[in-house]
Amino acid sequence: MKKSFFVTLLLALVIMVSVPIMAKSNIGIRISRPSPIVFAAPPELVVIPETNVYAVPDVEEEIFFYGGWWYRPWEGRWYRSRHYHSGWSYYRHIPSFYRNVPPGWRQNYRERNWQGHQWDHQKVSHRRVQGNWRNWEKNKHWEKQQTWGVQGLRSQPQPQHRESSQPSRPLYRKHNGNR
Repeated sequence: MKKSFFVTLLLALVIMVSVPIMAKSNIGIRISRPSPIVFAAPPELVVIPETNVYAVPDVEEEIFFYGGWWYRPWEGRWYRSRHYHSGWSYYRHIPSFYRNVPPGWRQNYRERNWQGHQWDHQKVSHRRVQGNWRNWEKNKHWEKQQTWGVQGLRSQPQPQHRESSQPSRPLYRKHNGNR
């Protein structure tokens, strides 16, 4: 009787220990990386007025440079890299700078119009942005110009920011997993 009790107890312990181990080994979330964007040359960027956010305007995909990192949304998730063309890693959150990017910035760029004013945007080479962004931000380079290339923008009115961290387009929605 004692022997069968110990065998039953031992069997119960083995089952209790092995079930969580088996469950852990079968759980996993696979997040694919974005497809590469091929550039003939390093991209030129524009600074989005009233921000320190740089955007690549001449490609269909949204690609931003901010704080030394490149960011791009892809399949409803955000990715970031130290390089514009490779090394994209999953980024769990919507980047904080994105709240300051007006949803119509690209249309404004195409129409050369910012909040009803002519926008003579200045393209900046990848090399200049990479070499200067930190000093430009520290020294408020773009704020000192007070216009960001926008004619008649004397004061610094606030652009229509996204009201929450939830983006307005489905492509930029928060991922419902792992938060």
